[in-house]
Amino acid sequence: MMDILGTAFLLSVELLGIHSYFGIEIIRRGIIFTDLAVGQMAALGAALSLIFLDGNYMYVISLFFALFGGFLNSIAVRKVKHVEAFIGLMYAFGVSGVFILLSKSAHGTEEFQKLLAADILFTPMSEIIKTAVLYSGLGIFIYILNNRVQGILKDILFFTTFAITITSSVRLAGVFVVFALLIAPAFVALRSGTKGVVIRSWIIGIVINIIALGVSYRHDFPTGYTIVFFHALAAMLSTLFIKDRNGTQRKIEPGNGQ
Repeated sequence: MMDILGTAFLLSVELLGIHSYFGIEIIRRGIIFTDLAVGQMAALGAALSLIFLDGNYMYVISLFFALFGGFLNSIAVRKVKHVEAFIGLMYAFGVSGVFILLSKSAHGTEEFQKLLAADILFTPMSEIIKTAVLYSGLGIFIYILNNRVQGILKDILFFTTFAITITSSVRLAGVFVVFALLIAPAFVALRSGTKGVVIRSWIIGIVINIIALGVSYRHDFPTGYTIVFFHALAAMLSTLFIKDRNGTQRKIEPGNGQ
């Protein structure tokens, strides 16, 4: 039991580390569904690899599609007025593409489920170590360059590193799990203030993951969807029981067109 839960816990800790940073940035930029769209583009690349190349070169193809999605997002945030509409359509494009491709596979439904929410309980330790090295390198790269570039170069840096991160995360955990890990802990952390928000988001995510992994293992629930469920539940409960200290509440007046 401890071997299985231990590796899953280690994976969740390293996923939450870099995803806490990206999640906070995404919420602050107001492009909440970017990770779903880019993640789904990565999944589309994985589906192409499964159908046409028997799963070979999956990471390279997924990365290409994720980078392309990230590049489009970096342009859209500057040139498109209703950027969330663009991002939603990119997500729809990725989902429909995956459905079309995997409809030709005998195991299409199973493969699609893995792309959405994988079972991280059985992730090999070798994959966890490789991912830790990759995320550490990306974190150092972001730290060094983030304050040295401005304008569109900063957007390209953000979306490029984001796409690389998402590609690895989707391969290990699935699109929905990645979305939950990105948004839910950051959402809860931002409601309670702005100081130390990345660390607070990381800790919140770890606590939620421990609960989700324990429940999943004890009751034999699908691990990926259990993680998504508890993260979404925590975010929803935070709106009821945590006073927003970040000044992000919006008052919508009747008839103001919002």
